[in-house]
Amino acid sequence: MPEKTLAPYAVSVSAHGRQFAEPAPLGRSEFQRDRDRIIHSGAFRRLEYKTQVFVNHEGDLFRTRLTHSIEVAQIGRSIARHLRLNEDLVEAISLAHDLGHTPFGHAGQEALNACMKDHGGFEHNLQSLRVVDVLEERYAAFDGLNLCFETREGILKHCSLEHAAQLGDVGARFINDKRPSLEAQIANLADEIAYNNHDVDDGLRSGLITIDQLASVRLFASQLNVVRAEYPNLAERRLIHEIVRRMINILVTDLIAQTEHNIGTCTPQNVDDVRTVPPLVAFSTEMQELNRELKVFLRTHLYRHYRVMRMSTKARRIISDLFQAFTGDTRLLPPQFVAKDEAKQARQVADYIAGMTDRYAIREHRRLFAVE
Repeated sequence: MPEKTLAPYAVSVSAHGRQFAEPAPLGRSEFQRDRDRIIHSGAFRRLEYKTQVFVNHEGDLFRTRLTHSIEVAQIGRSIARHLRLNEDLVEAISLAHDLGHTPFGHAGQEALNACMKDHGGFEHNLQSLRVVDVLEERYAAFDGLNLCFETREGILKHCSLEHAAQLGDVGARFINDKRPSLEAQIANLADEIAYNNHDVDDGLRSGLITIDQLASVRLFASQLNVVRAEYPNLAERRLIHEIVRRMINILVTDLIAQTEHNIGTCTPQNVDDVRTVPPLVAFSTEMQELNRELKVFLRTHLYRHYRVMRMSTKARRIISDLFQAFTGDTRLLPPQFVAKDEAKQARQVADYIAGMTDRYAIREHRRLFAVE
């Protein structure tokens, strides 16, 4: 988006720049460069084989971290365009927000965090930042992708004060009780809109939840009734797509309207003003409650479904077994993950495991533990 069309409180340029100085890009903005570097990274490509809810090999049509990230970017850009904010920055944050996710989704993260409890823990937002700051090895002059400050702070959605103190400028807002840019706030809620509604779609496709069950959820039920009234003979698959599409539209429309109201009330004049007030990107009170109701339903009926729980149990065992094997005998590790400083070895193992795809982690576990 040309700078002259942006709102005065949008991020137009990177005020804090990059960790390592580079010549300005030709023919693209700094945030377009960030987006391009993220797309070309190895961590981004691996998202194709990382779980959203269902393990990757369970079906070709279920969401992966890659398709989820693309969907978040699409929703985020639409919101940013309407609010006259920086679409390229929203897109870069959206595409990078899951780069540090472990295999097997949240079950994998919980297992790796438990393994790392005596070594600083593990949290996927911090790992995503570590990927773009340190772990990607694509450039001769620096480690990581050397992204702009504003992209990096958007990736770091939440952080403990202890970790924030170790992160320098990008962690300072947690210590000083400041907010990130509106673009980062949009990416955060676009993520929530995407995963809630697409988990509905995948849950119905898998048969783990049913339309009749979801009819008890007001946000879903309202659109179910409207679509059935307009299209009484619609096939179930198309019925589901139509409902999910309309749910996303309702959430996005509400978010835009409430955010415009919040901005009008607080009247920020620039990015610095945005950082000093409560979060401005938000749903209305009514929509927050409807969205909360949907999340509770998904947690109860989908994420805790016995078939999902069985896979989660397997995932935790795979992650735990791999961690114990690799920390117990570093000779089992690829050489690049053997730390020169023994005190950092557990973190190197966590980096290796977090970078695995679902199927690679399963294969590694089989190689180490299967008796054939």
